[in-house]
Amino acid sequence: MNRNPKFRMAKRFSTRGMRAALALLITAAVTGAATPSPAQNVPIPKPAPKARDMRISASEPQRAPMTTGATGATQAAPPNPVIPDPRRNVPANIFGTFDANQKAQAARVSAYLSSLQTLVGNFVQVGPDGSKTKGDFYIQKPGKVRFEYDASPIAIIADGSSLAVRDSKLATQDIYPLSQTPLRFLLSDRIDLLKDTNVVSVTADDLFISVTIEEKQALIGTSRLMLMIGAKDGQLKQWTVTDPQGYDTTVAVYNLDTSKKVDPGLFKIDFTSYSTPPG
Repeated sequence: MNRNPKFRMAKRFSTRGMRAALALLITAAVTGAATPSPAQNVPIPKPAPKARDMRISASEPQRAPMTTGATGATQAAPPNPVIPDPRRNVPANIFGTFDANQKAQAARVSAYLSSLQTLVGNFVQVGPDGSKTKGDFYIQKPGKVRFEYDASPIAIIADGSSLAVRDSKLATQDIYPLSQTPLRFLLSDRIDLLKDTNVVSVTADDLFISVTIEEKQALIGTSRLMLMIGAKDGQLKQWTVTDPQGYDTTVAVYNLDTSKKVDPGLFKIDFTSYSTPPG
């Protein structure tokens, strides 16, 4: 067992740690972050309701524009995230092979992700229970990200090797290896989705190119990550992570800026001022 405090993972794969890691595309681990409980460790997504009226069809146009540009560009209003139908069933290896068009679409998404070096913007997160939270995010590749939630002490920070879910109010944080979170696909310096991941679905319509990646982990179960790229502008629009219990957390991004310089200090994980909760 690795006893380095940066990777205290052993016991965390039972109950709390296992349930948090299963959805750790970052944001799935902090559903309900705006109202952390007094004994906050890693917030666990609430069970999805049996019926949900907020689903939006993938064919329904977004009500607000999403832009990519230099600092100072017109700020867009928060988008309405496209919520996947929770009744969908995407089996493993849905396609034995991909046709030429699917391969081309996956290559387009791979090229776009690989071209990014920095990305700054805003996000809207929809949790499994339909709750919405907003905030700001900062990405510097490879491997660095910071998510800050509005009116919340919760922040998520990746420094290139570790990922911290931090509660500044309680001065606590949980640490996970970045390599064990689906977030690494967004933060990889270069990626070929069809070669480097287990892609189980590639679809496209007038609005989005969607690529679904499946991961199977012995201690956690099967989770999926669906990336959605704008069909017209080729820009990242949102992602949805599905945990092994079938609960979805969707994050839509907007006001994207690929030219803004990011302070390296944003990605520093403080291992001295924040303690690791027991458990």
